[in-house]
Amino acid sequence: MKKTEIVGFKRADLGKTAAQKLRAEGYVPSVLYGGEQQVHFYAPAILFRPLLFTPDVYEVTLNIEGELHKAVLQDTQFHPVNDMLIHADFLEILPGKEVTVEVPIKLVGTSEGVIKGGKLNQKLRKLRVRGEADNIPDYIELDVTKLGLGKSLKVEAIKTEGYTVLSNRSIPVVTIDIPRALRGTLRAE
Repeated sequence: MKKTEIVGFKRADLGKTAAQKLRAEGYVPSVLYGGEQQVHFYAPAILFRPLLFTPDVYEVTLNIEGELHKAVLQDTQFHPVNDMLIHADFLEILPGKEVTVEVPIKLVGTSEGVIKGGKLNQKLRKLRVRGEADNIPDYIELDVTKLGLGKSLKVEAIKTEGYTVLSNRSIPVVTIDIPRALRGTLRAE
């Protein structure tokens, strides 16, 4: 996993009015859970930018008034009208404890089916996986060079080490669609 840091401050008031005031000042009310106790804090909204606008999974070092916590971003809430981040939940990473995250899929190579005129259709962009934070990769690499026309690679074809895939194993990750123009020529063969 990639790493980033967010510097935050503990929240004294936990009510709705206090949260709205923090948002108006450019902060995001957040919660860290999964450890010994929940930690309510707030951080500047600009620090969340690398976490939100990327498919990558990040291990976040939360610096809350000098206390360091390792965590992963678990959930976010956005304003329905202006798409501003209004709340974030973090899950604390503890040694020996597994975390569940979504890891992006990276396709490698040019498929035989695409060379013959097929269209590559990536059905899944991310896979839900569970494992210790140190074992979770930045992305899952999937080689598509041997995929022919009309063929697909399913979740079950992905080899894992140190983590388990929670997504349905029968779902196709990528397929090579046969274009309409080629369908008639393939039937004639």
